[in-house]
Amino acid sequence: MSFLCSLVVAAGLSVTPLPLPSAQSVAETLLFRTALPTFVATADSPEHDVRLDWSTDGCSAPIVQSTGRSFDFYNACQRHDFGYRNMSRFKNGRMWSQALRLRIDKQFRKDARASCTSKLRLTKVQCLAWAETYFRAVRSFGTP
Repeated sequence: MSFLCSLVVAAGLSVTPLPLPSAQSVAETLLFRTALPTFVATADSPEHDVRLDWSTDGCSAPIVQSTGRSFDFYNACQRHDFGYRNMSRFKNGRMWSQALRLRIDKQFRKDARASCTSKLRLTKVQCLAWAETYFRAVRSFGTP
């Protein structure tokens, strides 16, 4: 019995911690494989990965004509900023490409469109149109 206990204790002490995933791997997961609310919670957490750039300048919510309605794409913009700011610096910028930029921009469009899903029909249509407008703007003018 004591031999078995010694074996269990020895086995427990010899456990090697798993290596920390690379910053690039963490960023890719947060960008492309994590739900937006989970990304936002991670970004807002004081315990987020300090190897990553979490800064954001957000984005302005457009006011639709004189209706007073606005659409809040802030969280989508936050993740988009995260994508540009991090992915453009990995491997000294060598991995940054138009294909990667398009992938990040498409994720932004998906996130912005998702914020429209709970809107009523007419407002939803307007929201989706603004999401597309924002997507086209980042395609035309976005830079890391």
